[in-house]
Amino acid sequence: MSESQLFQPEALKRVHRLELRAKYLVEGLLSGKHKSPFFGQSLEFLQHRQYTPGDDLRRIDWKVWGKQDRFYVKQFEDETNLRATLLVDASASMRYNSTSEGMSKYEYAATLAVSLAYLLLKQKDAVGLVRFDDEIRQTVPQQTSRNHLLTLIQTLEKEPQAKKTEISEILRKTAEMFPRRGLILLFSDLFVPRTELWQGLKALRSRGHDVLVFHILDPEELDFTFQGPTRFEGLEMPDILRCNPRALREGYLAEMQTYLEEIRRGCAEGEMDYALVRTTDSLDKTLSRMLLKRLK
Repeated sequence: MSESQLFQPEALKRVHRLELRAKYLVEGLLSGKHKSPFFGQSLEFLQHRQYTPGDDLRRIDWKVWGKQDRFYVKQFEDETNLRATLLVDASASMRYNSTSEGMSKYEYAATLAVSLAYLLLKQKDAVGLVRFDDEIRQTVPQQTSRNHLLTLIQTLEKEPQAKKTEISEILRKTAEMFPRRGLILLFSDLFVPRTELWQGLKALRSRGHDVLVFHILDPEELDFTFQGPTRFEGLEMPDILRCNPRALREGYLAEMQTYLEEIRRGCAEGEMDYALVRTTDSLDKTLSRMLLKRLK
């Protein structure tokens, strides 16, 4: 079996323990052809001071030089390891899985989140967790201990409940709980009102957080390849629809493209990294694409 086959969701799902699944994925990623991921350090800016010979040239503020024609370097209050927070959507819609062998959206999100936590803890960064649906269900404080991974895993192994997502309030509370600047990684299908989504993400960005959005969707939600009479049942609402899906496909796909473009554009305008992820995507490729984008 090739490496790419080993990291397919249906293969990883057979590794039942989330801890082993994440370690298996990450160690394979690091030992393979991929570059070593390095997220960098979190620097707290303090002030400028005039350049003196011997200062690190990388600290020169070229914008100030352009305005004043003098060299100034940035001084920082401290240089601490990165502080990262995983925000994992555990609402009812994340339970959806159109295949019998692959992962649900939540299983994929949890595996991706734990894999990134393993990477971050491996380089001695601090990792915290917020698991939410219509409210924050569990929080795990930011810590750097390697044993901390087990706490994150135990929290993420809980099954999603039959609740909706209330994204704006969740993101606002997260910004209050983690006021120091850091990295926020959001894992969600983003089936939420867009106005509330942008309000919540703006609250994080206003605190200086660097935000990565993993938009996790099932292939059937993206491609709508249902055939024959079908009964659709809402996971977060009691609606039931019986129809011929072929009659709806063209309109559905047009609405989906409009929705995806709105999400991409909003993230770009808010200077947030965005990744659309299918639950059938190879997890090592999902990780490496994001990490290489960050390195660039």
